[in-house]
Amino acid sequence: MKQVHMFKKAVFPGKYIQGAGALTELHPLIELLGNQGLLLASPSVKDKVLPQCQVDPSAKTIPIELFRGECCENEVARLSALVRQKHVDVMVGMGGGKTIDTAKIVADRASIPVIIVPTIASTDAPCSGCAVLYSNDGVFDSVFYQKTNPAAVLVDLSIIAAAPARFLVAGMGDALSTWFEARSCDRTRSANECGGSSTMVGLHIAKLCYETLLAHGVAGKIASEMHIVTPALERIVEANILLSGIGFESAGLASAHSIHNGLTALPETHSFYHGEKVAFGVLAGLQLTDASMEESGAVFSFCESVGLPTTLADIGLGNAGREKLMKAAANACAPEQPIHHEAGIVTAETVLDAMIAADAIGRSRKKRGSESPALR
Repeated sequence: MKQVHMFKKAVFPGKYIQGAGALTELHPLIELLGNQGLLLASPSVKDKVLPQCQVDPSAKTIPIELFRGECCENEVARLSALVRQKHVDVMVGMGGGKTIDTAKIVADRASIPVIIVPTIASTDAPCSGCAVLYSNDGVFDSVFYQKTNPAAVLVDLSIIAAAPARFLVAGMGDALSTWFEARSCDRTRSANECGGSSTMVGLHIAKLCYETLLAHGVAGKIASEMHIVTPALERIVEANILLSGIGFESAGLASAHSIHNGLTALPETHSFYHGEKVAFGVLAGLQLTDASMEESGAVFSFCESVGLPTTLADIGLGNAGREKLMKAAANACAPEQPIHHEAGIVTAETVLDAMIAADAIGRSRKKRGSESPALR
């Protein structure tokens, strides 16, 4: 039998630029990478964000195309045809996670570079070389891997700070999974998201991501609520976008994202953000992997401190019975899901029990908190 070698692999965006007013770098980046840009933006970005942004008045205007709301094959096909018609050689994705992912897929299929300009720090999608495709109705379909990571990621902190704080908190939920999933992949020698084994840099970045959240998460949320740029906000934005993005790809995924993917099959969860569902996936994953009470308690405390979900009710499933939850658990355990990077044999039944256990702990902690005079 031929021996298969799994090499250490890591991936990174070509450039990462972060700071207040960083959008002024967009035109120079387009000119560096090509001649004809196309900016994909959501209606809210076009109407509310772009008019307030400072750009070089002498720069050539970038055509703007409105994103229609779902990262699905129909939208990708529509935009791919537009890229061909307009001879676009640089794609720009500006907005939230689904806008960004759509721009990445369109650019990859056209074999042109993509510049990512996140307007919220709600996921680790901007730096990654993969994107999530959904059905027209928003149900998880598949992960699409690009040939390369984005050519540039441009993070304007003035734009990020102006967004509702819930986006930043959701990003912390997504980033929260990075270390725990990386650790699981390292322990089981499972493949990371770029088809290799974890590198030291991937693991250390994943751990730094978790440490940054614990140290600066609360202060970063306060700054976001006040719509101001502070060192804490800068650190949390970097953790949500850069550290988590590099960490999950170069160190791997496991139970938290699989549980998120399973939860998307339940319509009650569709109004909740990716990172909010991932955060609950982290808590359930800790029960699945028999984490210590100290570690589990620390993660519950962090989620409570910044307002991330800690119970099923927090993601719309307060009245869900075992049968409904089993649908999510079964989807989380599909053969292609990274939950199988965890040690041992994972089944839908063990995942269901882990979700119920995490919910019970979260409810118990909330009840104790409401009964404590010090927390009233």
